[in-house]
Amino acid sequence: MESAVRRPQRIYNAHSRKRLAWSRCISRTSAPLDGKAKPENSKDITMRQIIEFLIRVVLFAVILYLLWWASYAHLSNSINLAIIWGAILLTFPVVWFGRKILDRDKSKNHVAWITTFVHSALVFTFGIPIARALTTHQDWSGWSLPIPAEIGLMLVIVTSGVTLLTVITLAVKGLGAPFFIVLSKKLAVDWLYTRTRNPMVLSVLALGLSLGVWFQSILFVLWILVLFTPALLFFVKMYEERELEFRFGYSYLEYKSKTPMLFPRKPRD
Repeated sequence: MESAVRRPQRIYNAHSRKRLAWSRCISRTSAPLDGKAKPENSKDITMRQIIEFLIRVVLFAVILYLLWWASYAHLSNSINLAIIWGAILLTFPVVWFGRKILDRDKSKNHVAWITTFVHSALVFTFGIPIARALTTHQDWSGWSLPIPAEIGLMLVIVTSGVTLLTVITLAVKGLGAPFFIVLSKKLAVDWLYTRTRNPMVLSVLALGLSLGVWFQSILFVLWILVLFTPALLFFVKMYEERELEFRFGYSYLEYKSKTPMLFPRKPRD
């Protein structure tokens, strides 16, 4: 009986220590050295927000142009394969380097800026290869999947709908949008985020596999499984989880401890 009473107390104490340690970590990295808060001038805040907005607009415009170019450019097969397979491999050093810079400063402003540039780089390493793969998949030689294209089309429609629902959930519950378009202001833990921390990642991977089935291309399916999936999960595990820890602190750590990373299941009590 005594051990049964002490166990909840130990669990409570462990969570309390984690919360206190995280609070001290944030305070050490975000507080000024002299211990006095230095509030920003309202004009400085407005100017900084305008500059940040303009930078994001320029980055977004550049990315849209490059995606348009990648969709319509006529390239040789060797260059095309180098982009489709090689560009995604750049995800690993980009994410690793971004994590190193992220860990240097845990302040919210630093985290937001580093995340913006890391997300922009990942649009290049993921977006351009995806655009080239979608526009040139018919040129890939290899075995064909013995599955009717109609089934693949139905899977594409379903997984596209689920992906759209994850975007809506993030917008409504997290007040954000995918990648750096709008960084979430709240931690999304409801709706599709109840049983998995990454419903958008899961739905995007399912959509990629569904496209391969629709194209009846074994090479496209292998590309998703062997290259695209590991690169995307590496980004989530190596960078995104750390960035969310810095932005949402103990609330994310608690959510992370209870909810699975990818495959849905009932959260732990």
